[in-house]
Amino acid sequence: MSASSTNEDTIVAIATPPGRGAIAVVRASGPAVPQLITHAVRTKRPLRPRVATRATVIDERGDPLDEGLAIYFCAPRSYTGEEMLELQIHGSPVVAREVVRALLAQGARLAQPGEFTRRAFLNGKMDLRAAAAIADLVEAETRGAAAAALANLGGGLAAEVRTLREALAGMLQELAAAIDFPDEVPEPERERFHEQIGVLLASLVRLRRNGEIGRLVREGLPVAIVGPPNAGKSSLLNALLGEERAIVSDEPGTTRDTIEETIAIDGVPVRLVDTAGIRGHVDRLEGMGIERTERALREARIALLVLDGSRALGADGTGLLERTRRRERIVFFNKADLGTLAAGAANVPAAVVGSVREPATLALLRAAIARVGWGGEAFDATRPHLAALHEFAAVNAAIDSLERAARTLRSQDPLDFVTGELQRAFSALGNVSEQVAAEEIIDGIFSRFCIGK
Repeated sequence: MSASSTNEDTIVAIATPPGRGAIAVVRASGPAVPQLITHAVRTKRPLRPRVATRATVIDERGDPLDEGLAIYFCAPRSYTGEEMLELQIHGSPVVAREVVRALLAQGARLAQPGEFTRRAFLNGKMDLRAAAAIADLVEAETRGAAAAALANLGGGLAAEVRTLREALAGMLQELAAAIDFPDEVPEPERERFHEQIGVLLASLVRLRRNGEIGRLVREGLPVAIVGPPNAGKSSLLNALLGEERAIVSDEPGTTRDTIEETIAIDGVPVRLVDTAGIRGHVDRLEGMGIERTERALREARIALLVLDGSRALGADGTGLLERTRRRERIVFFNKADLGTLAAGAANVPAAVVGSVREPATLALLRAAIARVGWGGEAFDATRPHLAALHEFAAVNAAIDSLERAARTLRSQDPLDFVTGELQRAFSALGNVSEQVAAEEIIDGIFSRFCIGK
């Protein structure tokens, strides 16, 4: 959608979730908003900007549709930077749809997903990082995810990267003076420059690491609970959830399909997938469940392998240990409360041994998921962090350039070589701190929004 069509059209949409509720909110934005107010909103006194006023919403024939509140936002002091109207009406889906239909009849068109926020971006009301942070805030599933989105919404990332670029700019200026005026300006001390580059590198590596954990906070960590039948996989899922979500039975093959639920560990959503037990010689129906188990195992970041620790390892357990040996996994020997632990547990390094009935065991498993999933690091949700792929790419490019600059300094190569690498790092970071983005990046960000946002 081009900027020109954005400026010409007036858009309308329901801004509240589908379904019944106490209120529904209908938004309109664009140059025809004053006309919509004249023809579709009836009040005892003219609307004043940013003041909620009791109003009757009418259709194109002048018949009343609902009583509610109308708020007029004049350009540019609105969310989109355009003329805006917000109608707060009763939360009937029928009434909300009829109000939208009435505004469409007056010349507005239905908004596309994310179009209100896209207009705010195009009109300079926010940058791309703020727009992406709004999408993250709307989609947040945990308090940590909401706090992380709010930190980026405040513009902290741009400020942090801008500080790094200013440090690079100072070094470049010092180098340029020494190269251009060698008789008047002495060459910078290489050791001092090397230390400055080290500080910048540490900041960028930390920023990248925070971004990696932040992505987990936003998207969640998929963990597949796998193992032979009757090892206690469904019991583990129920214990971690604190509720009876999966059916538990002594009959092998009870779980025929995958069950996915989410828990929060240190603010990170962990998506647990309970799967059918893997064994040989099964019927067709159970075999279909095992096929889904195999798919869940391929898609998971971590395999949580549950084995019955109260008996000797069978061929199914041994096979799963071998299959998951080269991937991120947690091995849990369950049922240690039933008696003597099988000797196989001693042969698996860092295995968790215990029982799903014991709170201490569940705490060990949560800690193991955090350790394997994100190194067990505490994520500071109040700090800004990288979110978009192009931001990660920019920081990675800057890190590569600074590492080459550090090697150049150590090898005593001419300072001209250092200048080129610092310049490349400065330019790369510009893709994070400045309003620079390709159209496909912009489209990707706003495609995440719902209609009405």
